[in-house]
Amino acid sequence: MITLYTWATPNGRKVSIMLEECGLRYSVKSIDISRGDQFDPAFLALNPNNKIPVLVDDEGPDGAPITLFESGAILVYLAAKTGKLLPIDDRGRFEALQWLMFQMGGLGPMLGQAHHFLRFAPEAVPYAMKRYSDEARRLYSVLEGRLAQHEWLAADTYTIADIAAFPWIDRHDHQQIDLADYPKVQAWHARIAQRPAVQRGMKVPA
Repeated sequence: MITLYTWATPNGRKVSIMLEECGLRYSVKSIDISRGDQFDPAFLALNPNNKIPVLVDDEGPDGAPITLFESGAILVYLAAKTGKLLPIDDRGRFEALQWLMFQMGGLGPMLGQAHHFLRFAPEAVPYAMKRYSDEARRLYSVLEGRLAQHEWLAADTYTIADIAAFPWIDRHDHQQIDLADYPKVQAWHARIAQRPAVQRGMKVPA
């Protein structure tokens, strides 16, 4: 059995989408980050960095349980476990990993800061609002350029790179981004949003 410790955030939803796409059975433990559940000692024993998601697989690579944190690492693990959504050829695999790292190192952190300063900060900080809004638009432009040439982010097929980016783009309203300004991103988002596994994964936790 796989257990997913998660909350309704883009990083959490990456993993629930992946689990649904792979057809794996899993149970869900809700970690309410608005209530501070991520600081509970029991959760910190799973992830000392007090972040969701965490995945515990009772049947790890050697048959023994494995605990993983960091959503990108979890996506790579599940792709390896199932043989799905990560190309097996070297060129395609590294291309997908490249765009996964783009999401992990840039798209997620920068859009997360835009979320914070535009929507949740207790007081307006104009410098930060402009800085992260500008960076959000730059990153959307990078995606737009890529998707103008390719249907998917990597290897001309739907991969973990698309799964990683989708939940962040799905919150474009939080970033004060109009997807109509990025028509290729908008079309890519629509293609992914139509997938039944994505629709199920986006509802986790209930």
